[in-house]
Amino acid sequence: MNFLLRRRAAGDDRNIFIFIEEGLFMQKEQQELANLIKGKKVAFIGAGVSHKTLIREFVELGAQVTLCDQKKSVEEFGDYAATIKELGIRLSLGENYLDGFKGQDIIMRTPGFVGYFEKPLQDAMAAGTMVTSEVELFFQFCPCEIVAVTGSDGKTTTTTLISKFYEAAGRRVHLGGNIGAALLPMLPEVSPDDVAVVELSSFQLISMHQSPDIAVVTNVTPNHLDHHKDMQEYIDAKRNILLYQKQPCRAVLGYENEISRSMQKDCKGTQVWFTRLHETDNGAFLRDDGMLCMAEDGVVTPFLAQKDVKLRGLHNVENLLAAIAAVWGRVPVDVMRQVGSTFTGVEHRIEPVRVLDGVTYYNDSIASSPTRTIAGLRSFDQKIILIAGGYDKHIPYEPLAPEIVAHVKDLVLMGATGPRIEKAVREDPNFDPQALPILHADSMQHAVELARGAAKPGDIVSLSPASASFDLYPNFEVRGRDYKRIVNELQ
Repeated sequence: MNFLLRRRAAGDDRNIFIFIEEGLFMQKEQQELANLIKGKKVAFIGAGVSHKTLIREFVELGAQVTLCDQKKSVEEFGDYAATIKELGIRLSLGENYLDGFKGQDIIMRTPGFVGYFEKPLQDAMAAGTMVTSEVELFFQFCPCEIVAVTGSDGKTTTTTLISKFYEAAGRRVHLGGNIGAALLPMLPEVSPDDVAVVELSSFQLISMHQSPDIAVVTNVTPNHLDHHKDMQEYIDAKRNILLYQKQPCRAVLGYENEISRSMQKDCKGTQVWFTRLHETDNGAFLRDDGMLCMAEDGVVTPFLAQKDVKLRGLHNVENLLAAIAAVWGRVPVDVMRQVGSTFTGVEHRIEPVRVLDGVTYYNDSIASSPTRTIAGLRSFDQKIILIAGGYDKHIPYEPLAPEIVAHVKDLVLMGATGPRIEKAVREDPNFDPQALPILHADSMQHAVELARGAAKPGDIVSLSPASASFDLYPNFEVRGRDYKRIVNELQ
């Protein structure tokens, strides 16, 4: 039974269903999606977790599926090879795997496929092929309100806070995108009264022609320049979260960041700010007396004291303000106050791991860019032992150097960016090699051992890499959990 019919099988009839030819019932949006897929030639780029689910569903809906993958043979898919043969999936593999795009009606891309503007995909679109993704299809057919968050920093915490606000207010929330699970398989479970809360990366946004009902842009700083042609392409991808909004809609922009602030011109409906350094008459802000406030229609409503916020760091105050600005008027103030005063953070974001021999270990693996690491360093009121470095996204490390000099007592570096970070630190005019020892590790195990060797009772050790994970790990979650495992196994 395919995913479009699962709600009915579960006996959930909260939504309105319509009768279809096969004698089953299906939501209007599900029927439209089924009609789009049935009988079409569909190419999937890669067989990731979400695509494995969707491939089966698409085949069951009558699509002729081709799997395009860099693997050289079906055997390289391991256990999934049996499913490929069972479903009769066509394969386009190896060096020329993109040849499978030819003659397709639909191409399903993944965020990991970065060649959106390159010739194979552009040629396919020129030939009339629909290029889309599971996120885009969800946006197209989702029957409920969608709130989406993008930005270089703060996406995950802001997205999580928004979902917590709605859940505490009694709304049914579907959390996905760049956080949580794939969205399209959730479609049968979505009713018009629900809310979808979505984190969107630049890779997801680059091809999108739908925008959410409520859009949040936290900030835009250099990131992913190993995959984007240049900074402008990265900015333009982020702008897509706003460009296709339809009234009534809301856009929440970070005031302190020049690029997000400039996106005001792209807003189609109601636009509000969030800021911790300025007072505004249009949005959420941190007042001089330490109160978080919301200003709307000339009315300022204080709703939470900064001292009562459990999240560590001023950057998280900004994330809370962004989330508040997104849900204001949709979630009761007392609910926002309760969540804001109890929520302690998400996994891998300045996450306490353990205290051993008087040393406190934190996991900040989500900090995959210098700006995120800077925010993490500033959240502590003492100098820390920092573990940093990883995959090179070709972003500058010079802005990180003075922050390391000011906030780090021992620096442990690893991965491809280790030498680049060291170079930036040593070139900082305030760098003192006696005051800031720099150590190099060849693995996470080695890095933790070096950090432990440098630590004394009362010290803080934090993994905050300022780099992506892809040199050693598939993603920052796996990196963070490996770090936590190593720390928790210390004797």
